[in-house]
Amino acid sequence: MSDEQTNRVIELAERPQGVPTKNTFRFNDIAVPEPKEKEVLLKSIYVSVDPYMRGRMRDVKSYVEPFAVDEPITGGIVAEVLESNNKAFSAGDIVQGQLEWKKYQTVEPKELQQIDPDLAPTSTSLSTLGMTGLTAYFGLLEIGEPEQGETVVVSGAAGAVGSVVAQIAKIKGCRVVGTAGSDEKIDYLENELGVDKAINYKSTDDMMQALAGACPNGVDVYFDNVGGELSDMVLRLINKNARIVLCGQIALYNKNEMPQGPRPQLMLITKSARMEGFIVSDFASKFKIAIKQLATWFNTGEITHRETVTEGFENIPEAFLGLFSGDNIGKQIVKVAEPEN
Repeated sequence: MSDEQTNRVIELAERPQGVPTKNTFRFNDIAVPEPKEKEVLLKSIYVSVDPYMRGRMRDVKSYVEPFAVDEPITGGIVAEVLESNNKAFSAGDIVQGQLEWKKYQTVEPKELQQIDPDLAPTSTSLSTLGMTGLTAYFGLLEIGEPEQGETVVVSGAAGAVGSVVAQIAKIKGCRVVGTAGSDEKIDYLENELGVDKAINYKSTDDMMQALAGACPNGVDVYFDNVGGELSDMVLRLINKNARIVLCGQIALYNKNEMPQGPRPQLMLITKSARMEGFIVSDFASKFKIAIKQLATWFNTGEITHRETVTEGFENIPEAFLGLFSGDNIGKQIVKVAEPEN
């Protein structure tokens, strides 16, 4: 090991009430492990932070087990194989998997996927060519089913998933309306991603009027990353046979009690509309096909890519907390180290 000889881990120190703080996380110094038979020693290169992790900090039953207090937090990580006692991988290989927030760790590599650094930047396996891109792809195409000429509204459109959704919707020939929370994000959506109309929900006085003006023909597909009052307003504009894709509800993740909003059932009935939630693993059998298509769009420039990169392992909690104040454009990742080989 050519650089630092110490190892660190980030554990869940408490179950947060409301918005997490730095006290939610605990750093511990630990030994660098030795790989056992069939194991590999990994060095973390990029760490993904994602809004869904907030849900795993609650001790509630969900589609994935909650994080355990006083145990390492886990998430998507790109890592380098430093040592290998497994014939499936060699030192110098770059891999991706659901791993612990550690600088160094040993694992049996059955859940690791090898990354080809020549295909695309390795960090894209945590974003456009990874879970983020797959979430956008399947949510929009399998549930939203957009058709040419339809109007697609995307909330959180400048975020990791939303920015990919907006671009795929444009590829499919749709009118795309996106919402975001800063003028910088509005500029990004309209001038880099080609969104037809982007609306700053933080500075717009009459959001309902702005949405109606941006969607003169109503809303055919709503890709919902946000929830809350914004989504209540979009639902008032849906057309007959509209499809509402429930991907995230970041406006509600830090609420101790769920607020009561409008009940959508009558609107869904009268519009013969469909509202459906999903998680990306629902479509696991189709991942290879989707990644191939996403890679084609990426390499031909039909999908562009932006990351908000935070430097340093010690800044992982700060990068995570920034998700809830809207700091990131595109995918938020943390660069932990450079590869050794």
